[in-house]
Amino acid sequence: MSTIWDTLVGQRPVVETLRRAATGDGMTQSWLFTGPPGSGRSNAALAFAQALQCERRIGCRECHACRTAEVGSHPDIGVVRTEKLSITVDEVRDLVRRAALSPAGSGYQVIVVEDADRLTDQAANALLKAIEEPSERTVWLLCAPTVEDVLPTIRSRCRLVTLTTPTAEDVADYLARELDVPPALAAHAARASQGHIGRAKALARDEATRIRRAEVVAMPVRLTSLGAAMNLAQSLHAVTKEEAEAITSELDAREKTELDATYGVVERGRRPREYAPALREMERSQKTRAKRRHLDVVDRGLMDLLSVYRDAVALAVGAPGHLVNEEMRPDVERLAAAATPEEHLRRIDAILEAREQMLEFNVPPALALESMMVALALPAGALR
Repeated sequence: MSTIWDTLVGQRPVVETLRRAATGDGMTQSWLFTGPPGSGRSNAALAFAQALQCERRIGCRECHACRTAEVGSHPDIGVVRTEKLSITVDEVRDLVRRAALSPAGSGYQVIVVEDADRLTDQAANALLKAIEEPSERTVWLLCAPTVEDVLPTIRSRCRLVTLTTPTAEDVADYLARELDVPPALAAHAARASQGHIGRAKALARDEATRIRRAEVVAMPVRLTSLGAAMNLAQSLHAVTKEEAEAITSELDAREKTELDATYGVVERGRRPREYAPALREMERSQKTRAKRRHLDVVDRGLMDLLSVYRDAVALAVGAPGHLVNEEMRPDVERLAAAATPEEHLRRIDAILEAREQMLEFNVPPALALESMMVALALPAGALR
């Protein structure tokens, strides 16, 4: 019988820990799930929440509790995820009030906080009070990239669950088993995603996503002049912005329709006084979300670029194993021959520096990408 644990890719020790806890062995009321992007920390937290509500405590995916949990409608599982740059204290206070309520069923009231690293200082302090003195039947599940991303006072009160990046073989097996992806495509998506489960799903399911990635990883061998560097920086900025807008535009339109319906704009043919402030707040939130989404997409593109230079270094030093970009091996071989491994490592540093400038220091993406592409450019005549 398939259970919810089968959806956690390459996390056998974690699955064993959570499976035992769901049946009462080592159960506690506060948990912190950490792991690199794409490792599935949020999926692990949600799977654990489902197992805690399951009538058989195994995440059977068959009982009423499991079915409602999987579609996100279980009354005793609350999930907070943000498309904004931070989680505010008001959002946390709403969660704390919910956590204080008795569960509707006979199990726990489970609160999952994705992106706990995005809590503001005020929000983190409000959450700390709830974690210090939880209600008897409340369980908090927090998710963050590392323990350092959470206040020491919070992490000291949580049981730590550490996920690792799954192997390409584990990801490919998951895609073939759970999503019926053809083996060759599953292997390609698994390698290209570099262990990021969500990215692997997108690459396996959507040809447009595969095409956009192919455009990005083809850039290093085209960086042969200053002009090419500037053009490719603009191209990368445009491609990532287009992808981000495609993701957010549909959600923006749906939110506008729901707002109009809430205030009766369509039915009444006029806008009540309260509509304008609500519209401004929604547009402000959408703008913040669009900025974060663009940064996320740019960041993914940078990791794709980095993988090409990583492959070039691996080839140059004779490292064992498959290339991330095995399908473009001839280009990687040309790149490896065009510069020393040390020079390519400096190019990797330039990519990581651009990433830090955008994510940590709020440098405009277009400016950071231009500086990075110039640093990546190869000397004239280097490629053969």
